[in-house]
Amino acid sequence: MLKEKRILLGVTGSIAAYKAVDLTRELTKRGAEVQVVMTEAATRFVAPLSFETLSRQPVLLDMFSLAYGSQIGHIAATAHADLFVIAPATAHTIAKLAHGLANDFITNIYLASRCPILLAPAMDSDMYQHAVVQENLARLRDRGVHIVGPASGELASGLTGPGRLVEPADIVEAIERLLESSRDLVGEVVLVTAGPTREPLDPVRYLSNRSSGKMGYAIAEAAGLRGARVILVSGPTSLPPPRGADLNRVETAQEMHDAVLSELEAATVVIKAAAVADYRPKQVASRKIKKDETVPEVTLESTPDILAEVGKRKGRRILVGFAAETDDLVANARKKLQRKNLDLMVANDLRQPGAGFDSDTNVVKILDARGGVEELPLLSKRVVADRILDRVVQLLKQRNQRAETGNRKLETG
Repeated sequence: MLKEKRILLGVTGSIAAYKAVDLTRELTKRGAEVQVVMTEAATRFVAPLSFETLSRQPVLLDMFSLAYGSQIGHIAATAHADLFVIAPATAHTIAKLAHGLANDFITNIYLASRCPILLAPAMDSDMYQHAVVQENLARLRDRGVHIVGPASGELASGLTGPGRLVEPADIVEAIERLLESSRDLVGEVVLVTAGPTREPLDPVRYLSNRSSGKMGYAIAEAAGLRGARVILVSGPTSLPPPRGADLNRVETAQEMHDAVLSELEAATVVIKAAAVADYRPKQVASRKIKKDETVPEVTLESTPDILAEVGKRKGRRILVGFAAETDDLVANARKKLQRKNLDLMVANDLRQPGAGFDSDTNVVKILDARGGVEELPLLSKRVVADRILDRVVQLLKQRNQRAETGNRKLETG
């Protein structure tokens, strides 16, 4: 499982830092390439030489040094990492990660990382149970950071309770589970649509909606981290493109329709998270409509139904749609799922606080073609993205199993 995996191991200033030495030893024994990163405080508990001896690599400590020749250290360190583990993770480091502060090598690597991240907290029981620490951990979970532990037991203060760093064997087990699941879309091509469309009324005005594109971009980012080749067809947004995605920017529903169909042949999974305008002006004025002129009468016509068109050409692809509703959420979403030949429909009630457009969170129900409904609580869109992709991976496995069974029957028939 760990052979030739590249693991960044961050060690922070906790008395539990000595366990990170055993963790390094265990990871290298299993064939992993371990690059240790330490905070200055961590060196007060364990000498860098201990890690350098076991990992056979220099410890990254001074973020201002060019540890990778002419390359920027915290960028180069993450370039080919399969996993970034911080063990032990102190309350101080957790707070910096949660709030995006970057004043050492570990926190800079965190902000630059595209690989999965695993934290193993270690601190006194009262600190761990403090509301601020719990809020910071919750914030990191919402961003997709994985957390193992802490364990309960005797602490350095003499108290007994939660806060003890879990044993190296438990961290190794969590690493193996995470690496097993984190690349489960390797070999797949995931086509994602995101954002709104704009349907011009004149050279200045257009019809659109409140979509920010955050949900689609979160799905594109998560799919890329899980090993997929990602094609992102995006309407107008202010979001930075997910690293590694093939980005195709469009504006109108017709442009999105054409872009999706042109990319469809390569795709094995299609996730239509864009909020495509249902209608557009039938006539577009060639010049700006002046306010002092007669109030214009605007005749609307339907835009192309991209999801229905893809459903007709679905083949063996996994097809996921989105439905934003204000009434009869499940019933309306179920009709769309069946009518458009979908495998999954992600439905959200726009009346729910924290759900829908221009929000960092969402509250959704995931409907499947067999009649099942999975209800998710209020979560960050990044976590919702992974929950959707978990379901996609299940469907891909079922599809592949059916194909293998069919092939065996042909061979024996």
